[in-house]
Amino acid sequence: MRSRGSNNRLSSSRSAFQWRISYLVLSMFATMAAFFVAGRLWQEAESRVYLVTELDRRTGQGESAISVDDTLKVIDCREQQKKLSVLQMELEEAKKEGYVSKRLIETKGTNEKKKLLAVVGIITGFGRKHNRYAIRKAWMPTGTALTKLEDEKGIIIRFVIGRSSNHGDNSDRDISNENIKENDFLILNDHAETAEEKPKKTKLFFINALEHWDAEFYVKVNDDIYLNIDALGAILSNHVDKPRAYIGCMKSGGVFSKPTDKWYEPEWWKFGDKKSYFRHASGEIFAVSRALAQFISINKSILRTYAHDDVSAGSWFVGLDVNHVDEGKFCCSSWSSGALCAAS
Repeated sequence: MRSRGSNNRLSSSRSAFQWRISYLVLSMFATMAAFFVAGRLWQEAESRVYLVTELDRRTGQGESAISVDDTLKVIDCREQQKKLSVLQMELEEAKKEGYVSKRLIETKGTNEKKKLLAVVGIITGFGRKHNRYAIRKAWMPTGTALTKLEDEKGIIIRFVIGRSSNHGDNSDRDISNENIKENDFLILNDHAETAEEKPKKTKLFFINALEHWDAEFYVKVNDDIYLNIDALGAILSNHVDKPRAYIGCMKSGGVFSKPTDKWYEPEWWKFGDKKSYFRHASGEIFAVSRALAQFISINKSILRTYAHDDVSAGSWFVGLDVNHVDEGKFCCSSWSSGALCAAS
């Protein structure tokens, strides 16, 4: 009986000891697992900190966090800075291109190209071929002489004409053939050639001439006058330093309100009860500086035209700080008066 009891106690002690060993082993494994997991988490945390720091360093954001509103403000500020820089560049370009009047010399390598003095546009039309050849024979150079005038005196001369309302008809072909032969046209492809649209045609001349040539002045001339080109160049050179110059034989006078009048103005009522025109240059010939040509080009969609191109041009400059230069030599009444032009 004792022997059996002793064996039972020994067996129980051995079982308890084995259980404690197993428990200790499991505890050790659990502790090691806990340390392992904690180490992994710590490494991941360190990695995240490193990545965030590196991202901040490369993007320049710094360590501070900002709200969405603050971010939008920063972006808007940067955009405004960009716009300001663009505006400053455009202002400098505008100063160079005529708003601050002076002779500019564009240097490209060792070659120097002077800014043109003037672009002269002779307003002509279909059925005026005789006038054009009379002008070529009388005072407008042709061929190499025309190129020489451009190179040596900085004066471009072109006949200005639109297209037929029936594009490609005989009128268009005649002008194209004449231009192939003479090479002295500025063709306004977007303008339909009609007599009543002459004021719009004059406006388009300034716009297109400005796009094609960089000059101090842009001069509108009728195709029924004779012109002294040398005298024109001399007079324009004297006015180069005048900002926003509008040069011509200045006049004003009554507005013709009767449809039977030769110079009838359909919108006569806009000129007040006394029906008198504002001061404007006579339509035979007048010149505008580059700055005014730019003004016409920029505001072309809102500058209205009246029945006559001289009145229309004068209306564009009312209210502007423009130098109205009343140049007597632009009055084409007679050669004897010292004028540089005469009506044919």
